[in-house]
Amino acid sequence: MTTAPRDSIPVIVDCDPGHDDVFALWLAAGHPAIDLRAVTTVGGNAPLEFTSLNARVALTVAGVTDVPVAAGAPGPLARPLRTAEWIHGKNGLGGPTLPEPAFALDPRTATDLMVDVLEAAAEPVTVIALGPITNVAVLLRDRPDAAARVREIVWMGGSTAGGNATPHAEFNAWVDPEALALVVGSGIPFTMVGLNVTHTALVTADVRARLAATGTRTAAFGDDLLDFFGRTNEEHFGLADGPLHDPVAVMAVAQPDAVRRVRTRLDVEVSDPVTAGATRVDESREPNALVATELNVERFWDAVREALAKLT
Repeated sequence: MTTAPRDSIPVIVDCDPGHDDVFALWLAAGHPAIDLRAVTTVGGNAPLEFTSLNARVALTVAGVTDVPVAAGAPGPLARPLRTAEWIHGKNGLGGPTLPEPAFALDPRTATDLMVDVLEAAAEPVTVIALGPITNVAVLLRDRPDAAARVREIVWMGGSTAGGNATPHAEFNAWVDPEALALVVGSGIPFTMVGLNVTHTALVTADVRARLAATGTRTAAFGDDLLDFFGRTNEEHFGLADGPLHDPVAVMAVAQPDAVRRVRTRLDVEVSDPVTAGATRVDESREPNALVATELNVERFWDAVREALAKLT
């Protein structure tokens, strides 16, 4: 269990763990600037039953058992779910033997948990979304009254230059472009942290050694995860040092000056079956979002290492 400083930012993390989601949860739980209030899960990297289990496994390993985890949408708003077992394994966390979670799934729906957290908070809450953004879209669609309680939405997904699910679209955007278009168009401050930036967060041999050297149980489990994730990244993308995408979105909230961004126009392709999920940036039009353009890589890995050192 961690205790957040009084001036930390209240946060809900919406995720689909996924190896990199696990490190993002650890960064959110271990960074002093973030007060992790709740975790919600969505079908994405793996089906919902696995992502809901994996989120609780990640927090259990880190000794964080007082943050509620609620399951949300099993699939996109208007499309069948397309998963990423080919990169994350059938259960979403291929590699190590997973321990039993130390706490049960919250009986509330993801929407109900998010609303309860938003209404109970003394200040607006930041939502960090790390997968298909379906749960956030459902919240805004079904409980528009809650929108005023959301400080900002920071989403890992999209790209300013091509995708990883198709030549045009990043995976999270490709899975549920309708949800993304709804959220971007909501008027709530929105930041896209895309592949153009997350591909600089490379898990090199030196990075792995630095993280493992913290000596915590969390770091050891993470190193086992990186064994599998590194192999699949090399096999499918030819990346010997694969990127750790999702924690970069957490970093954008925890240390905003470490993730440079520009205010611009962001549109999402929803109708063309070939380019669905493409995220298009146009600086000549009226801006509606912030788009990340650069990561301070050294500060990022320092923050991840320090978070792992704080956890069990």
